[in-house]
Amino acid sequence: MKSRLLCTMLLLSAFTTSCTLVPTKPGIGKQVDWSDLPGWSEDRHAKAWPALLEGCKKMPAKDPRWQPICEDAQTVDVLDDNTARLFFEQHFVAHRFSGDGSKGKGLVTGYYEPLLHGSFQKTDRYRYPLYKRPDDLLRIDLVDLYPDLKGKKLRGRVVGNRVVPYYDRNEINFGANPLAGNELLWVDDPVAVFFLHIQGSGRVKMPDGSYTGVGYADQNGQPYTSIGRILIEEGEIKKEDISMFTIRDWLRDNPEKSQQLLTRNRSYIFFQLRESADTHPVGSLNVPLTPARSIAVDPKNIPMGSPVWLDTSWPDGKDTPLRRLVLAQDTGGAIKGYARADMFWGNGPRAEKLAGEMKQEARFFVLVPRSQQLSSAK
Repeated sequence: MKSRLLCTMLLLSAFTTSCTLVPTKPGIGKQVDWSDLPGWSEDRHAKAWPALLEGCKKMPAKDPRWQPICEDAQTVDVLDDNTARLFFEQHFVAHRFSGDGSKGKGLVTGYYEPLLHGSFQKTDRYRYPLYKRPDDLLRIDLVDLYPDLKGKKLRGRVVGNRVVPYYDRNEINFGANPLAGNELLWVDDPVAVFFLHIQGSGRVKMPDGSYTGVGYADQNGQPYTSIGRILIEEGEIKKEDISMFTIRDWLRDNPEKSQQLLTRNRSYIFFQLRESADTHPVGSLNVPLTPARSIAVDPKNIPMGSPVWLDTSWPDGKDTPLRRLVLAQDTGGAIKGYARADMFWGNGPRAEKLAGEMKQEARFFVLVPRSQQLSSAK
């Protein structure tokens, strides 16, 4: 009201002055009632319970205020949607979360576990490597040297008495083979390798029909660049048509251009074997992800481990509402900024379709432990 009044006064006093209402401040905002969460009472809250229990394996150590929440969760004997909903209402309060636009909305995309075909031995068919974390990759937590840089990490390698940036994608793929001997396994499709780097984990079908799980081990410290954005900017794919599937088709239809394009994303991911291909990959919270209930977030804006109410739509072109409780249990190189999330869909054809097509406008509500009231919300 005050901003509208000020705007009116300025317009009356000086016709040459323009006035724009200040957009909603991004970030976690004021507390709201549960009735303010669209569709809250209609969700299958019990479906989010496995993700909560997984999170409880780590959250009390990260934040002691989670200890009573997780202790109470272990005492729940009979679980149904109503019991789960009441549990969240009793132990958390909901806060509106705003993006950095005037509408206060954000963006949700999707990711999944792709299936690749590979071997532990290099052959004529299997000749594209997945690399293990190199021994010479340094990871320095800068907070030990500069407390003001909490959360900042430096990756690089030592040359002489200097720390220099680690090899980028072009140097690794087309340089003097700096990672020779560090191969984890080999696969048969370079485009599939690139998308595995984007997804962060996957399953590999071996020649004998068995499956091996691979997961994120580390990253080279180089910046991530979206090749989808480049394809749009250079007129190769229309913005309204961009998806994982159209990008993948373009890469395969343009093999010579593809090599040059892929190297423009200097970021490179290193992998490790998972204990089993039958379990879901472990996210940045260091707990297994729960399909359709775990999301990747920017931890600078949404605290890791937080339950989040997601108000968005299915990627079906019909704006069918998708409203559910999810938990922030992962991060991603492309998941940066306010009100940005990536939904983990699991594996299989349906997961691939949903992850590949999802690019939806969304609203977020962050659930904060009742013992963790925000000063900004008081």
